[in-house]
Amino acid sequence: MKDDRAQKIIRLIKVDINKCTGCRSCEMACSALHAVPKYSHLNPARSRIRVYMDEVRDLYVPVRAGAYTQTGCEGRNRYTLDGKEYPECSFCQASCPSRNHFKEPDTGLPLKCDMCASEPSLSEPLCVQVCRFDALTYEEKSEKPADDETRKDMDLKTLTSACESLVQKHGGKKVMEKFLQLSKR
Repeated sequence: MKDDRAQKIIRLIKVDINKCTGCRSCEMACSALHAVPKYSHLNPARSRIRVYMDEVRDLYVPVRAGAYTQTGCEGRNRYTLDGKEYPECSFCQASCPSRNHFKEPDTGLPLKCDMCASEPSLSEPLCVQVCRFDALTYEEKSEKPADDETRKDMDLKTLTSACESLVQKHGGKKVMEKFLQLSKR
């Protein structure tokens, strides 16, 4: 039997921090593309990509803006790069209430990378095109959409994982009490 479901195209920008020099041309290109009118001015605060820098260690990490979240995380995780620890927020993609990254400077509205989906469309995101050191590379992957049975299995695995996390954090008794309380609504 032939599978007629359309392939889903996944667009990725891969980052090689070992090649990034911290030139910030990706930030400038992105801010120019998203200026109104387009290419009229440069303002890195409007960029959907930011280069986080640790000049002492010569470490530069380009991070694209991700989805908006209404609540700030606890930021408990720490990342170790080249022997130095960094807080989780240093490389977070989210626009959240606990920091001003990835927010439109005039309105405070969240910014999110749109992979340069503009008119006319670009063959690859502008930040990748202007990166002279190939720290940013563009890739497209095609993926078959999951069938209904696979989707149900994935949803069940996600729910199971979430419940296990809640039980670990709050204890089984509290979680059960809350589920009972919610089920009576």
